[in-house]
Amino acid sequence: MIQINNLNFSYSKKRELYKGLNFTSKDGSIIGLLGKNGAGKSTLLKIMAGLLKPLSGDINILNHEPYKRNPNYLQQVFFVNEELNIPSVTIQCYTSSLRPFYPNFDKNKLDQLLNQFELDRNSNLGKLSYGQKKKFIIAFALSTNCKLLIMDEPTNGLDIPSKAQFRKVLAGSLTEEQTVIISTHQVKDVENLIDRIVIVENGQVIFNNNLIEITEQFSFSSSSTIPQDAFYNEVAPGGYKTITPNIGIDTTIDIELLFNAIINGTKLNTYEPAL
Repeated sequence: MIQINNLNFSYSKKRELYKGLNFTSKDGSIIGLLGKNGAGKSTLLKIMAGLLKPLSGDINILNHEPYKRNPNYLQQVFFVNEELNIPSVTIQCYTSSLRPFYPNFDKNKLDQLLNQFELDRNSNLGKLSYGQKKKFIIAFALSTNCKLLIMDEPTNGLDIPSKAQFRKVLAGSLTEEQTVIISTHQVKDVENLIDRIVIVENGQVIFNNNLIEITEQFSFSSSSTIPQDAFYNEVAPGGYKTITPNIGIDTTIDIELLFNAIINGTKLNTYEPAL
């Protein structure tokens, strides 16, 4: 599905954003792409979508090189950008104009999603709030049934009920063949959706593993004291949040804690990632 080898990219000669980045993923995953501000998450998504051309490196997604923008590739990929640029037309007009570009578009699915998001087909997109526009573009993206959905901060602008709706419709709208990459700072919004965590830092993918592998190896818990075998800890109300070796009791992953541990150099990424 996705194979990136030795990717190099920069916006200027002074600073190279990606230096020999490698990333591999198979079909059927919901990937959480995480990183600090400025790590280049949005840039990486745009490279995958074919909107930016790398300086060098090999990129193969769905047997295509994205930056060549082959129509056969573009009809299999939909990019939900954080910055929406939607024309001031009705939902009906937008849908009628763009759905022919996506051969697997499902009109019935769109109707169902619009109902769940409480959006009227006759509404003018130019008059909708940012959150309503975001809900529409998410509904349209899911209705394309593209093999690769790329979402940059999809829950930005959504209120609390809409975020719950987002999780529900995303989980219920995907097939096993589809892959979704979600870049977000709002980890709590997607932690029950994603099945793989990818972290980028200093121009590299520094962590890439699925949640099953993580839960098999590590336990996430709260304690009044720091366990002697803790890999990482943070101060929390009443004590500490910790990551320790899994000794046979699976726990729920605390993605924020895991992210902070990796970014702070904790050696959780010394084992081989499960591709």
